[in-house]
Amino acid sequence: MKTYPIFVGGVFRETATDLPVRNPYSGEIVAATYLAGESELEDAIRKAQEVSGELQALPGYSRYNILESISSMISAERERFARVLAMESGKPLKYALAEIDRAIQVFHVAAEESRRLPREYISLDWTPAGVGKEGLIKYFPLGLVAGIAPFNFPLNLAVHKIAPAMAAGNAIILKPARSTPLSVLELAKLIHRSGWPAGGVSILPMDRKAGNQLVTDERIHMLSFTGSPEVGWAMKNQAGKKKVLLELGGNAGVVISRSADLDTAVSKCVSGGFAYSGQVCIHVQRIFVHTYLFDSFLEKFVAGAGKLKYGDPLDPDTDISVMIDEENALRVEEWIREAEKGGAKVLRGGIRRGSFVEPTILSGTLSDMKVCALEVFGPVVSVEPFDDFSEAIRMINDSRYGLQAGVFTRDLAEEQYAIEYTRTGAVIMNDVPTFRVDHMPYGGVKDSGFGREGLKYAITEMMEPRLLVRSRLI
Repeated sequence: MKTYPIFVGGVFRETATDLPVRNPYSGEIVAATYLAGESELEDAIRKAQEVSGELQALPGYSRYNILESISSMISAERERFARVLAMESGKPLKYALAEIDRAIQVFHVAAEESRRLPREYISLDWTPAGVGKEGLIKYFPLGLVAGIAPFNFPLNLAVHKIAPAMAAGNAIILKPARSTPLSVLELAKLIHRSGWPAGGVSILPMDRKAGNQLVTDERIHMLSFTGSPEVGWAMKNQAGKKKVLLELGGNAGVVISRSADLDTAVSKCVSGGFAYSGQVCIHVQRIFVHTYLFDSFLEKFVAGAGKLKYGDPLDPDTDISVMIDEENALRVEEWIREAEKGGAKVLRGGIRRGSFVEPTILSGTLSDMKVCALEVFGPVVSVEPFDDFSEAIRMINDSRYGLQAGVFTRDLAEEQYAIEYTRTGAVIMNDVPTFRVDHMPYGGVKDSGFGREGLKYAITEMMEPRLLVRSRLI
């Protein structure tokens, strides 16, 4: 069994507390690492403070070369990284490979963005007092960033914190999920080899006390958290004066208009609804279909879900495997049974076997049922009819969340209506809300988050502006 030391201030170390990592599919312990406590966190903070000046002074070409080298090193070990990720998370290999490809792209884009960090020139002579003066706004790194990443994209969502922090010239301490720390510890080895100043990145699986200190410690200048709304908003309340970026959950909706291409909508909704057992914050959870297409869509959608192959995540042909643990599978099963008792019909699935939940399709749901109102984070999709497009948009908005929405239509007026009136961070036309490319601004409104990720946008979040006012010599 392989043992992974943790990465503390540029040094690989062991601690007194073991952290075994289990394969969710087999239940076997596949590797072990260690939990950091207050002592290791203190060392990481101290080292980050020591190196902060060096990071800020690092020239653009050096940042670019280092970030590009990390991208290239991940690419060279793509298949190995994917197998590690699949084993720790239970993610089918085809999706694990896609996640590795995205991490490669994130570092590549971060390298490009490091060459054009934000700055702005402004004219000040709009009033008589500004005559003879000009302004230059330059952005500087905040200092030390704390990143907290979830289990479902253990590498790529960690990279969405690490890469922009590096591009901006910040130090970062990254806390991975305790169930899935291995792929990001593999990344730590590449960062160590890249030439990035030691202490600029630390990767620390943590015990609860040290994890709480990440949120409250005043020496940390920004908290970037991806996870549940309940935890995220509580952290924001505890974070004091530090800057906070929250990427939280959702119950993403899809509208399928009468003018939609039915087969395209079905195919994309099957993937968007059930990939990685729905453990994606923008997975398709609620589908609203025009009554003209409703029966045809349901027939094709149920048939498509039935073709998904269940199996070992390391099998290249596997489409769907287990959830991260049985506790979450039990919760999803409970929500399905609750919806049934409330009058919803299970059109497919609804069965749990251990940590596996069959792809489940419901209809006849009510908006206040947990499978609709909350983030199910499992392979459960509700499908309901609508008659008027504005009614469908209203149903999308009838939610505490607002991360992304998908709209299938060939009607330009409906497209315009959707972007004007849908209260989400993004509206994806003729695709599912699960669509994300890593350089686009990504984030939500309402309970879905605070701020935006995506390399350029995260870099800006991780910097602070400073204005220089010059008096022109005449």
